[in-house]
Amino acid sequence: MRNDLPPRRTGAVRTRLLSVIGVVGVGAVAGSLLLWHAQVGDFLGLAADKEPVVSTVSAPAIGAPPASTPSTSTPTPTRRPTYPPKTPSTTPTKKKTTEPTTTAVREESINGLSPKLKARLKKAMAAAKADGITISITSARRSATKQQRLLNAAIKKYGSYKVATRWVLPPKYSAHVQGKAVDIGPAAAMTWLNKNGWRYGVCRRYDNEPWHFEALTAPGTKCPPREPHAVAKAD
Repeated sequence: MRNDLPPRRTGAVRTRLLSVIGVVGVGAVAGSLLLWHAQVGDFLGLAADKEPVVSTVSAPAIGAPPASTPSTSTPTPTRRPTYPPKTPSTTPTKKKTTEPTTTAVREESINGLSPKLKARLKKAMAAAKADGITISITSARRSATKQQRLLNAAIKKYGSYKVATRWVLPPKYSAHVQGKAVDIGPAAAMTWLNKNGWRYGVCRRYDNEPWHFEALTAPGTKCPPREPHAVAKAD
């Protein structure tokens, strides 16, 4: 019996099969190449799709538009050194000085007297106290202003400069202003010092002033004769 089936197209089928195999092979090779390229790129850090490293310090986001107003900070000018360099002044600041104030000495104190009269009078006062007599200081050292005021009052009282100076000398002649005279009281103290003052070198000077004493002699030496009254020296 004759077989009427058409002959198989063995050649065409084979050609298609080879074409498919070729495409698959080429795809495999291409895929291998791409994979190898990606691996090499990762290894070298050159992959095209690798995310860039961006500093996050004061940097805008990727793709963000720049700020509308750019920063226009002005750089601080550098101060140029001077030649030669200035040296700090070493001149000390002049401080305001205050004149020392002199403590006013009370007229009834012996502290303003000369050292000689002060020392002698202290010994005399101690001896008088041992005898039951208290020597009080009524007027020791006086200021020139106070002496002038006393003189003016004496001139008004006695009516003339000549008579007034028998009691009150001008400031430039007064032993009180120099701290070399002392007026004492009461009457019992005047009597005691007039009698015993020579032992300590303290003497009464004028007949008209039983209260007025000065250091007129050396301790233990007789006092000089008294003067009737004070006399102003002629200018």
